Amino acid sequence: MQGLLKLFTDVVGSRSLIWQLAKNDFRSRYSGSFFGIFWGFAQPIFTVLLFWFVFQVGFRSAPVEKVPFICWMTAGLVPWFYFQDAWGNASNCFFDYSFLVKKVVFKTSILPLVKIISSLFVHSILLLLLLLIYYIYGIHPNVIFLQLLYYTFCIVVLALAISFITSTIAPFFRDITQIVNIVLQFGMWLTPIMWSYKMIPKNMEGIFRINPMYYVVQGYRDTLINGTWFWQRPVDAFIFWGITLTLFIIGASLYKKLKPHFADVL
Repeated sequence: MQGLLKLFTDVVGSRSLIWQLAKNDFRSRYSGSFFGIFWGFAQPIFTVLLFWFVFQVGFRSAPVEKVPFICWMTAGLVPWFYFQDAWGNASNCFFDYSFLVKKVVFKTSILPLVKIISSLFVHSILLLLLLLIYYIYGIHPNVIFLQLLYYTFCIVVLALAISFITSTIAPFFRDITQIVNIVLQFGMWLTPIMWSYKMIPKNMEGIFRINPMYYVVQGYRDTLINGTWFWQRPVDAFIFWGITLTLFIIGASLYKKLKPHFADVL
């Protein structure tokens, strides 16, 4: 628990540095390409458009939960895109910033969050695209849409908790980044993004609920479609925050134990 408190104080005390590094990280990802940061938004936007064409135009998919299929699906895709990008990039943070890791006085604990906030810039644009899609289909913003900020915060905390585990292990076991990619591929289909959680048999529902992204994806749909506030789902919230806190404690313990050896292996 002490390690977790130390991580929290490091983040709070380095707020301005984290923000500056995150902006620089986002710009540097695309600095060598002709279209620059456009590529940061292109892939997820074109993926959404592709799914829209395939399911809405091609297959003429029936509405789900009384909204067009594209609205229902993008409410699950957008948070998943952010989680996928944030966790994947944060897992490599100590490699990308190895020159800072080798500095004795630098607080390396802030580096996973730098990557996660860097990914947040793309997510912000995708949220606007998501709201535009809903507006086109006649679903106009209302006060409950502010709840998207809460569920986005959930993704930030979850990605940070998991990435402290994977990024800490990565310098010693470099295959972890490939494992993360495989987990993300399976995770997209094990999370109710392309399918409704109502399809799950009651006796198996508990298995899927321990997937933290189940809570987030359903939260986006509750906000945009069902008009359900997060406090109306206390059991799911308890499961999500319980699992996330446990992951944080594990990650903080690993980081505290292995951090002194980073400079030797990077």
